[in-house]
Amino acid sequence: MRTASIQRDTKETRIALTLDLDGTGKASIASGCGFLDHMLELFARHGDFDLSVTCHGDTQVDCHHSVEDIGICLGRAFAQALGDKRGITRYGQFLLPMDETLVLSAVDLSGRDYLGWAVELPSAKVGDFDTELAKEFWLAFVRNCPASIHIRQMAGENTHHILEAVFKGMGRTLKMAAAMDPRHAGEIPSTKGVL
Repeated sequence: MRTASIQRDTKETRIALTLDLDGTGKASIASGCGFLDHMLELFARHGDFDLSVTCHGDTQVDCHHSVEDIGICLGRAFAQALGDKRGITRYGQFLLPMDETLVLSAVDLSGRDYLGWAVELPSAKVGDFDTELAKEFWLAFVRNCPASIHIRQMAGENTHHILEAVFKGMGRTLKMAAAMDPRHAGEIPSTKGVL
């Protein structure tokens, strides 16, 4: 069972998150930030992850702490569910078109944290969501599920479309990287013997 449950309680947020890597894309998201709810529902659906998130955060300030801390929890959940990464594919990539937008995402579940973020967002906000928080979310993720992630915008004019392509694409990319490789069942996917 490649599952995880994460609880995080701080003075800024209270988060409960559960993840099943081998789910069917079911999502129950209540982050306190409507746009993030939408993005995480898309991420779960396109990754075939079962994902549940509840967050009570200081959104009267803004959504920064909630978004970052959910990224932390999701990263920890992935790390926990992957275990020693025995038998996984390790690498994933996806080129996702959404209307005028095209976003490339790629991941190596390497155990080394790096985020390559080449995304230009025309608007500072989508609804009441500060769009710069998308980068903070993925930074928090890679720091807690150490991975090399590259997200590169190839085209796009609409900020909603661009961010939607990022989260859908990352769902597809992480699904591919976390998938079990039947030809190498039980093996660590590295010549070092450890990830």
